[in-house]
Amino acid sequence: MIDMVGQEHSQNELRNLSVVIPALNARAWLAPTLAAVAGAGQIIVADGGSGDGTAQAARDLGACVVVAPRGRGVQIAAGVALADRAWLLLLHADTRLQPGWREAASRLMRGPPATAGYFRLAFDSDAPEARTLERIVAWRCRMFGLPYGDQGLLISRRFLDSVGGINILPLMEDVDLVRRIGRRNLVALDAVALTSAARYARDGWLRRSARNLLCLTLYFLGVPPHRIARLYG
Repeated sequence: MIDMVGQEHSQNELRNLSVVIPALNARAWLAPTLAAVAGAGQIIVADGGSGDGTAQAARDLGACVVVAPRGRGVQIAAGVALADRAWLLLLHADTRLQPGWREAASRLMRGPPATAGYFRLAFDSDAPEARTLERIVAWRCRMFGLPYGDQGLLISRRFLDSVGGINILPLMEDVDLVRRIGRRNLVALDAVALTSAARYARDGWLRRSARNLLCLTLYFLGVPPHRIARLYG
């Protein structure tokens, strides 16, 4: 009976949730990503001008689609503008939320409104480097309150508006947002965001990790995000 009541609460909360997914040439990832968030009140794919049929695939899968100029910040802002629910889940196209996320999200949505939540990062790779990086990310989140966009971000529209909304940035829009939210207002949700390891497999785990750290360092040093985006690749 308790489980059934909990599930009913989760379903009710999720009807009040808009999932916003920025996507660029992400057709191969969309089906499992969208299936994982089924039950949300609204699912929006913000396409950045894909050439692989991402937008049409999203429509075929039942998502709302908005086309925006390329750049995650621009695309997320376009998706948020279309969203009509009180809560928002910002989610990358190659990130698949794992079982338990609905209950974790529901608990946050029933709590204090001036909080935002992120999920525990895991990579879809058996490489030992993946486990090492997962531990580093967990430490970074605990110590510095810096979850990245591939961990998802659950936030109420009211709270998002109160911290200034989504800034139109080509890169680092996730870091920009969580810094404005503030470490004290961020909650680690007890569920996993399973993220593609394709970039790491392509570039090498050490090289890609070092590039990401360099990009973050440059951002904190005040280098404009559009210049960092050229390095990010």
